[in-house]
Amino acid sequence: MSSTPAIAVTMGDGAGVGPEVVVAALLDEEITRNSRPVVVGDAGRLRQAAQVLGVEADIVPIGSVAEFQPGRINVVDLGLLPEDLPWGKLSPVAGDAAYHYVRVASEMAMRGEVQAICTAPLNKEALHLGGHVYPGHTELLADLTGTPEVSMMLSTPTLKVIHVTTHIGLLDAIAKIEPGLVERTIRRGHAALVAAGNANPRIGVCAINPHAGEGGLFGYGEEAEKISPAVEAVWADGIDARGPLAADTLFFLAARGDYDLVVAMYHDQGHGPVKVLGIEAGVNITVGLPVIRTSVDHGTAFDIAGTGTVDTRSMVEAMRQAIEVAPRPDVD
Repeated sequence: MSSTPAIAVTMGDGAGVGPEVVVAALLDEEITRNSRPVVVGDAGRLRQAAQVLGVEADIVPIGSVAEFQPGRINVVDLGLLPEDLPWGKLSPVAGDAAYHYVRVASEMAMRGEVQAICTAPLNKEALHLGGHVYPGHTELLADLTGTPEVSMMLSTPTLKVIHVTTHIGLLDAIAKIEPGLVERTIRRGHAALVAAGNANPRIGVCAINPHAGEGGLFGYGEEAEKISPAVEAVWADGIDARGPLAADTLFFLAARGDYDLVVAMYHDQGHGPVKVLGIEAGVNITVGLPVIRTSVDHGTAFDIAGTGTVDTRSMVEAMRQAIEVAPRPDVD
């Protein structure tokens, strides 16, 4: 057995840019040298993606990871997409197929056939139209792997952010935040950074209100009620977590290196600063699953799908981070 990790690469929504970014990433020499990537998707759509990108790619269907061979794009071909599927159009067929790519990849991971999963973007509306009502990849993977609670972490070369809540409305997010959830999120983030080689990460925890509530001037005491008890609990266990801190100042301090991880309370609080850095820099990591999972930090980009103009750097970076944090298989 090779000592390089096997990585299941899900193709995402076939009507979006997923097929294009997958082909580009799997032609990257660093990726192919350091891993054994196997696409779970549709070989025909990948060939169409190679054509629109204007690249030569040997795309070969295989039955299992054991049939992997270097020098080509190996595909567990589910054959779920029609040949004439239009680019850039919402499709329940593509949404259903995207679900099954993730399902099969999860099954491969749970059987130990792959050491990580790297996902191309799916479209949430298409996923729902296809009969699979999940807020996104994170919740779908949690359900498929039987994991009761996970966290979304966004990682860039200069900033890492883990979220207490993600794909729910702002009022619902504030209602959901409570000390236990905040504490578990801090602990998951701490464990992820320790596993990646940072023995004592410095963690900054965002407040909910401007200026961390300004001593009760803003909000209704959410910081004292929902966040401070969690920070105190993890601090007592030796985790270097500080907060609640004003989010605007915290992100500035973290970006200059004062903190290794920021704990954001809700989706846009964490996503906004990361996206300012550029979508090519951000990688989505699901923390708490029984398998490593990374993803691009952008959507299906229907407006440019099938044009060959998509920026593929985020998918390449997602693959690199999957390789970096995936466990190495035992060598026979």
